[in-house]
Amino acid sequence: MILWLWLCWGFSTSAGQPDSELMARYLEEKLMADYSIMEQVARRVPRQAKFLQRLETRPRMSEFTVKSTIISRYAFTTVSCTMVNSGSEAREGVFEMQIPAAAFISNFTMSIGNKTYYGEVTGKEKKHSSDDKARQKKPPSPTNGRENGYETFKASVFIPRKMQAKFLLHYEELLQRRLGKYEYTLSIRPQQLVGRLRVEVNILENSGIVSLEVPPLRNSKHKGNGKVEGDVSPPPSTVVGHTKTLAKVTFNPSVVEQTRIARNGILGDFIIRYDVNRELSVGDVQILNGYFVHYFAPTDLPPLPKNVVFVLDSSASMVGTKLKQTKEALFTILQDLRPEDHFNIIGFSNRIKVWQQDQLVPVTPNNIRDAKKYIHNMSPTGGTNINGALQTGAKLLNDYIAQNDIDARTVSLIIFLTDGRPTVGETQSSKILSNTKDAIRDKFCLFTIGIGNDVDHKLLERMALENCGMTRHFQEDEDAASHLKGFYDEIGTPLLSDIRIDYPEDNVEQVTQNFFPNYFNGSEIIIAGKLINRTSDSLHVEVTASNSKKYILLKTDVAIDFPSRNDIRGVPGLEDGKGDKNYIERAWSYLTIKELLKSRLKSDDNQEKDYLMEKAKSMALTYNFVTPFTVLKMREAGLHSEPPQEEFISPSTDGIGEKLQSLQGHKAPPGISRQQDKQRIKISKTSADGDPHFVIDFPSSKLSVCFNIDGEPGDILRLVSDHKESGVTVNGKLIGAPAPPNGHKKHRTYFSTITILSNKPERSYLEITPKRVILDDGERLLLSCDRSAVVRSSSLEVSISANSNITVTIRDTISFVILIHHYKKPAPYQRNHLGFYISNSKGLSSDSHGLLGQFLNHEVKLLQESLNTSHQQVGQNQTEALKPNPTNTLKVKGRLVPVVWKQRRIYNGQQEVDCWFAKNNADKLIDGSYKDYLASHPFDTGTSFGMLNNL
Repeated sequence: MILWLWLCWGFSTSAGQPDSELMARYLEEKLMADYSIMEQVARRVPRQAKFLQRLETRPRMSEFTVKSTIISRYAFTTVSCTMVNSGSEAREGVFEMQIPAAAFISNFTMSIGNKTYYGEVTGKEKKHSSDDKARQKKPPSPTNGRENGYETFKASVFIPRKMQAKFLLHYEELLQRRLGKYEYTLSIRPQQLVGRLRVEVNILENSGIVSLEVPPLRNSKHKGNGKVEGDVSPPPSTVVGHTKTLAKVTFNPSVVEQTRIARNGILGDFIIRYDVNRELSVGDVQILNGYFVHYFAPTDLPPLPKNVVFVLDSSASMVGTKLKQTKEALFTILQDLRPEDHFNIIGFSNRIKVWQQDQLVPVTPNNIRDAKKYIHNMSPTGGTNINGALQTGAKLLNDYIAQNDIDARTVSLIIFLTDGRPTVGETQSSKILSNTKDAIRDKFCLFTIGIGNDVDHKLLERMALENCGMTRHFQEDEDAASHLKGFYDEIGTPLLSDIRIDYPEDNVEQVTQNFFPNYFNGSEIIIAGKLINRTSDSLHVEVTASNSKKYILLKTDVAIDFPSRNDIRGVPGLEDGKGDKNYIERAWSYLTIKELLKSRLKSDDNQEKDYLMEKAKSMALTYNFVTPFTVLKMREAGLHSEPPQEEFISPSTDGIGEKLQSLQGHKAPPGISRQQDKQRIKISKTSADGDPHFVIDFPSSKLSVCFNIDGEPGDILRLVSDHKESGVTVNGKLIGAPAPPNGHKKHRTYFSTITILSNKPERSYLEITPKRVILDDGERLLLSCDRSAVVRSSSLEVSISANSNITVTIRDTISFVILIHHYKKPAPYQRNHLGFYISNSKGLSSDSHGLLGQFLNHEVKLLQESLNTSHQQVGQNQTEALKPNPTNTLKVKGRLVPVVWKQRRIYNGQQEVDCWFAKNNADKLIDGSYKDYLASHPFDTGTSFGMLNNL
């Protein structure tokens, strides 16, 4: 072993660049023959190249390919890497990939020899507090954390001799618009020269692609700066082609070309920048299969005046390059301030120095000159009083706003920069966060910048999130001056403030963030949601905002009659099956999970944090995303339909952080369903809603039957009773209200509470009111109806759509939907109430009973119909007046029931149902009488006459 190391050292000191190129050419020729890239040509192999090959002990990377498809800013990326072990013994192969920190891994597969291992996303188990404390004590490591917006995915396996391993990594991200461009970045760092290296990126933008560019490769130490100033040519072997809406970019360097870029196989970042056409002032709304995404990025607006306070760290740790680059950036930024802006500068260490006491000064040549002198004279000394500096900056800005006649259509902000952690004054992060929030009071935004590895990134990130700002983190060895200037450019030109984007409440649900304090030039606001009324031919959109001149209100109706416009089947790059994915739905899920993660980061309430964590975890499992609350576990693919057997394959997970906690197989935590929802649940007509009005749908007979129950306030009606067989019971409690004027009823009744009980496989119950849901399956959970949530156990799923409905699914075969009826200004005879709908009754037995349950497995027959029109004709001509006729009779369970023709509105009045109405509290229609269906209490399962079986 010592001799081997010596030989390696001795050879590396004597070999120069020409020898590396000879080795590269040899590898290229060998791999060309292997892959039949061109005709095999006899060439003499350099002797030193053969010697290098013998010394190479790690597996050779024969292929590294990346295939990416970007559809309406949403990017699907697949990285494929093949390693060959040509040695005589098993060797370790390491697959390492830097991916954007904002991306979610969606799949990972390994094939080692003749075995295949696939990744499965499962919920992360909660760690004990002692583990958390131990983890917090560990110093941050660049390989484990984020490196300027990137995270490292690393998998290590032993490859048997004379065999190969193939790694396949999938990740997804929503591209963000900055400085007027979308930037898609691929890290190409295979750590060795690769025989076949290829990148292919396909872009589809229905709005039209403009200003597409591929700059030179970006190296690791100067991300964002470009390779050579003024060099804008694409990397060698890059081919760019595009039409109005489609673009294809390929990068396919030979081994010799790789050597000329970097002999160690670390080529750099392959970047594509582009923008899209923008025609509609209200933005670009795209709709596909019940989901929508709205991109809003107006242009040609005058900038808003801004009031800005720069708070700069001048502690001793800023000595040298960091402070020098900060000064250089500020000199440039000051020059970019506009005449209508006002500003001030605060330098802080253990002391806090304000440039202009108690005021913000206008932008004039003299003030800019004096500000530059003040910055030039800043010297590094002392500790870091973060809390004191922020309190001073906030007071300065608050006093200026209060004492001056500040136009409401201006933007005020603090830009805070530091390279360390608090060491002077208040040093507890929680107190600093609380003090900062109290000082700012939602009056302006805080933007934070961290430099180096000693900075408290989480503190800066949370300060920015809690105060409507953004954060950036730069490494110490990077060009901080250009980064600082670039960050300021992102926020230096506010165009709109107080932007609110609204859609009709009865048309959409689960909409992501729709209020934004500021919109900056070159950025983009993105909102996504789900459509409720999928039969509508348009979606109404309203945008309200302020700019420097006036209050803005934009309205439009977006057509929903162009499904083919957003259909991605047949698009180049989607032949591998991604065409079946609803990219708009995945963009919605991506945004929703990101917002849940941010909300959890901002929260101080442990119960709320747990709720947000579970909701984010549930959605991540549904869409197969690796997040901070989910992990990727590797399992061996089986040859049969049985669940694959777990097998320990000894992979390494160094440097992956939250992206991959373990590649070793473990069982998923109980109570989490990993199956993706097959389809959106459809509500049937069978329901009890309103006063209450009952509707029974008989699909086989193509008939609907309806009836009323004139109950008393406080009555508990048994709606579904199948306790003995499926174990399910549903009871509804009535609440009273005065009758409308001139009505024939003495009072009205509505469902105030729906109770759902299930005793198989475990006992559990749900108690639902218009305000909250109580779930008790051994552990009591309280959920508010004004917040969307999904709770899953092994046999029960509860999905709350905020202020809209609750879907309860039992063992995937029984589904109930409860509509929430809220009145903003209720009349005296109106009450907030619930509607009960049966969506799926397959899991209920043929012996199920109850006011609704007794009809689920029976049919009816219309014996006579003396009307002049047929049943079908009546349904088509609903304006025709129909008179009650006693000869209209239904046969139900051998009983003859006189009925009349009526119309009922269900689904909040959105759908009209034609039905045959049975009078007198459904006399002869239901088994027994109305009073036979009264339960003694909400948890009464009524399994036998005169005897109650309670949960």
